[in-house]
Amino acid sequence: MLAQTLLFSLIGSLGAIAGSALLLLFAPRRREWLLPALISYATGTLLGAAFLGMIPSSLQQAPAHAVSATVLAGIVLFFALEKAVLWRHCHDAECPAHGATGPLILIGDAFHNFVDGVVIAAGFHVSPAVGVATAVAVIAHELPQEIGDFALLLGHGYGARKALLLNALSASATLPGALLGHFWLAEARAAVPWVLALSAASFIYIAVSDLMPRLHRTLALRDSLRDGGLLLLGIATIALLRMGH
Repeated sequence: MLAQTLLFSLIGSLGAIAGSALLLLFAPRRREWLLPALISYATGTLLGAAFLGMIPSSLQQAPAHAVSATVLAGIVLFFALEKAVLWRHCHDAECPAHGATGPLILIGDAFHNFVDGVVIAAGFHVSPAVGVATAVAVIAHELPQEIGDFALLLGHGYGARKALLLNALSASATLPGALLGHFWLAEARAAVPWVLALSAASFIYIAVSDLMPRLHRTLALRDSLRDGGLLLLGIATIALLRMGH
């Protein structure tokens, strides 16, 4: 279980960095089409992982009203963290959080990536299916996020090589989060349902507070159909992963 947790954490962090760097080599017009597609798919995976994986698994181990209250409290918590610019998921140049300095961007992302590692570890503590589904959702939403982070650092005057290196260092915080989550949850099994509920809250918050509003700005029918289809594909991916194990 530890090997799986570390492997998927590594893929989720450094894989997202490599993928975002590769996509930045594309022509701007191609990126303008790809980014909404990635965001649509990521939205589906986040919602699917939360509602088909984390919350059902949490409900199997704890009372329903307590799980619901924890999810609600988590959403409020992530709202507060985003207000403090520690939980930033904007993908637009106009986002107020983009006025933050380069170091604050990196600190906030490192914190988020650390939490992602704990989330992946919690998923694998339930079952391989929940762990893989959680990791896929993390990878899917980190890819467009890292593209935005890289562009933001360039806009703050960082060179391409330095921005890539700093992003990679920030992303590597996933690994200590995964290690801490694995060993802590092994000793404190009773905490697993609550970690899952908070993880579901973070996925739901990211999906509905940032990603979905971004997709609603698309008015063309063809683009709307693309976004809706990829969102459903993201949900279907998580459902198939759950069924496959």
